[in-house]
Amino acid sequence: MTHDTKSCMERPRKLGAKWSNMHIAPDEKIEAFELDYDGKRDRWNGYDPTSYIHVYNSYEARDEARRKYQKEQQLKKLEGKDNGDGTKAELENEEEADEDLEMDEAKVDESKQMDFAKVEKRVRTTGGGSTGTVRNLRIREDTAKYLLNLDVNSAYYDPKTRSMREDPLPDSDPNEKFYCGDNCNRTSGQAQEFKQLTIHSWEAYEKGQDIHMQAAPSQAELLYKEFKIKKEHLKDQLKEDIMNKYGNAASEDKPPMELLLGQTEKQVEYDRAGRIIRGQEKTVPKSKYEEDVHINNHTTVWGSWWQDGKWGYKCCKQMIRNSYCTGAAGIEAAEASVELMRANMARKENLQDSPAVREEKNLATWGTELTEDLNLDPKLLKEALKREDEKKKEEKDERKRKYNVTWNDQVTAEEMEAYRMKKVHFDDPMKDFLS
Repeated sequence: MTHDTKSCMERPRKLGAKWSNMHIAPDEKIEAFELDYDGKRDRWNGYDPTSYIHVYNSYEARDEARRKYQKEQQLKKLEGKDNGDGTKAELENEEEADEDLEMDEAKVDESKQMDFAKVEKRVRTTGGGSTGTVRNLRIREDTAKYLLNLDVNSAYYDPKTRSMREDPLPDSDPNEKFYCGDNCNRTSGQAQEFKQLTIHSWEAYEKGQDIHMQAAPSQAELLYKEFKIKKEHLKDQLKEDIMNKYGNAASEDKPPMELLLGQTEKQVEYDRAGRIIRGQEKTVPKSKYEEDVHINNHTTVWGSWWQDGKWGYKCCKQMIRNSYCTGAAGIEAAEASVELMRANMARKENLQDSPAVREEKNLATWGTELTEDLNLDPKLLKEALKREDEKKKEEKDERKRKYNVTWNDQVTAEEMEAYRMKKVHFDDPMKDFLS
């Protein structure tokens, strides 16, 4: 066995040959041999020469069929001469067939023979490289480009690309020139049309159209044809409009004499300075905006009324642009509201001149209101302030606090006043100077 079941290429069977002892396939022949440096790089290594026999046999069969066909044709020709039945036309046809057969045998591949500008070149392969085609080689009978003009200051020849863009003989007769430079090809034939098509594709793509010359050339060419048709149509339309407006001087119809001589019966008088005195009214230039358009029942336009730095309608004296016209009633209502506003402002000024008398309240030291019947004992207040100071000292230093502390929930007015006096008011600008 040369392989296992997993890598077997034969059709799997229901019962293997190992068990049925039937259809036993021969073992694969594996050649194992060591090669030297040249043997590993031999391109014919492993080639079986006997595999070429089928090519040899096919050529032999074709040659045998050709010989057989030629022999049959010769026998027919001899039989026709002996019998004398064949006509002249039949003999001529047979002769033409023989000539065609001889030409087919001697004929070479015309595509290889006539394509003299196409040179096969082998590059970078084991036997010389893959075949590449060089199409810009000249015919050997033609004069080389760089030999047409040997002047050093003549057209430049690039040997790498084999191109000479300028004309080597610019002063010679164009009818006798064989070569006019590579740039001549860009301005002849369909090069200009292709250039215009490419430019149109670029401009259309920049304007937002989904067009690409390389991705969809058929679409680009179709759009370019439509563009040219539309352009010609617009040209004809513009030409027709101009002729209809100004007339066609080349047409056979002559314009009237009044237009040619510029004569009219209308009389116009001028002064010495060339100004028109009588005969032609001065035209008032119109603006691009709509004029004399009245909206929302107004009888005047917006901007016909001006007051206190604001524009409005003169018919109703309103300062709101899209307001509805109220007429004379609106003017009276506006005047009444103005008078009412003035009266209110005068009354307010009178009230500000005589300020109201405020009642004095008995306020405590820190702004709290006290009842009238509240009397504080100065002696008790002094003791409460002293206790408040001791309490704050105990809060600062916990070591001074006694173990058994008794608290009294009863708060007197003097203690409350002492708390208020000792309390830190954060809004007070003098709080940092309190002892």
